[in-house]
Amino acid sequence: MSVKIEDEKIVVDLGGSEAFLKYHVKKDKMYIDATFTPEEHRGKGIGAKMMEAAINYAREKKLKIVPVCPFSVEFFKKHPEYKNMLAG
Repeated sequence: MSVKIEDEKIVVDLGGSEAFLKYHVKKDKMYIDATFTPEEHRGKGIGAKMMEAAINYAREKKLKIVPVCPFSVEFFKKHPEYKNMLAG
């Protein structure tokens, strides 16, 4: 499963369809605005892969994360090991 970072979008090619995470950066913060995985591919860890790519990107760019969409909010609740990446 390849994960690509495009302009304010993280994309996973699913062969005929794609999953994506949309974000925007403002000052020193990365806002995770939306995530989408086609229904037939849900529950396979694709969303978590995209979130991990977003976290790695934020680390590289020295950004703090602001989860906006419900999936990203829940991800950070389930993964307290990443709480140091959240904007205060």
